[in-house]
Formats: sequence, C-alpha cells, structure tokens
Amino acid sequence: MDTSAARAAIFSRIRQAQNRPEQPTQAELDQVQQYLASHEPGPRPDLGADLVARFRQQAERTSQTLDRVDSLEQVPAAVDRYLSGLGVPKQAIAWRTLDGLPWQQAGIAVEFRKPVNEDLVGVTGCFCAVAETGTLMLLSGPDTFSSAALLPETHVAIVPESRVVGSIEDAFALAQKERGELPRATNFISGPSRTGDIEQTIVLGAHGPYRVHVILVAGA
Repeated sequence: MDTSAARAAIFSRIRQAQNRPEQPTQAELDQVQQYLASHEPGPRPDLGADLVARFRQQAERTSQTLDRVDSLEQVPAAVDRYLSGLGVPKQAIAWRTLDGLPWQQAGIAVEFRKPVNEDLVGVTGCFCAVAETGTLMLLSGPDTFSSAALLPETHVAIVPESRVVGSIEDAFALAQKERGELPRATNFISGPSRTGDIEQTIVLGAHGPYRVHVILVAGA
C-alpha cells in the first residue's frame, strides 16, 4: 500500500500550523546542512584497523551466518551452497539490481520482483554494513524493495567489503554524501528477527526472517 500521499498531507498540515510554506525553502535546507556539518560527534569505541573482521565478529554474535567470495560473479554459487546446506528448494526472489549475476548457471531459479507469502528466500544487496554492530543498512527504491529482506523466511545479503563502515554515524554520513537524503524506507538489520517476550526466551523469526546469511565480496 502506497502511503506517500497521506505522508505528504500530514507534513503539509504540520508546516501550515507552523506558518511555513508547503515545501521547505532553500534557506531551511541550508540550515539543516549547516547544523549537520557543524555537529560534534559523540565518543566512539575503538573498532580496530580491520573493519571487515570486526563486522564478521559482530554479525556472528547476532546469529548471522557468513560466507566470503572473491567477486560478484561467484555469489550465485555461494547462494547455491548455502541453500543446499539448508535443504530448501533453490528458488528465490531478488532485487532487480542483481539481475546481471549468473544465477541460471548456478542452478538457482531467481525472480526479480517483490516477494509474496509463498517465497521462502529473498536475496538483496545492501547500501553498507556497520562493523561496530554487525548491522546491514538497506535503502529502499524501485529496484531495492524493502520486503525482499523482511518477508521471506531466509534473507541472503550480498555485502561488498568496500562498503563496510565503522559505525552507524559513518553509515548516515555515507548516505548523506552519496544520496543527499534518505529514501522512503531505511532498514537496519542486525541478524534474524527475534523476540524474548515469553519468559525471556529468545525466539528467532518472530516478525521477519528466521535466518540472515551474509555473503561478503572481497573484490567489490
């Protein structure tokens, strides 16, 4: 369901109540950029020199599994190995940005569309990964739909090692630098969905995927 019109209407009413024009002025936008540029960052932990190693460590702590390949062309074969180990059908939906990889040669039937209830595996890329917490940052778009990482039981994420940053602050700074502003949906994923509501017992797959499998790509 597209809620863009309702969202725009809410913001419009807020701005009217503040006696502001319907759309932000350039002066307002400049003021925001000035604040962001001058804002002092808070203290951060020492993450070490190897951000990829730190990401792997933290990802494993949050129940993610990991694999590593040398190039994007090797990703489909890595997905094939992973699905074979799970014993699930080699079928998946994926972001349209991954259409150029050799899925058919790897024996995987991939459809580049949003998932439906029957889809068990979703394959995505990511905008970047955060070493400090083992977190994936995904930005939504026409070809990078959020539901691919949220609806299927198994989420496979492709992470170029060049896109591993230190902290959440670094992730937001990278998004500001490369995108200017965040898209309609920004998802931070730190392992499978989980809950501890019942007797403080952790249960995976409560509100999303049961599994999150990360494929690190050294040459990307």
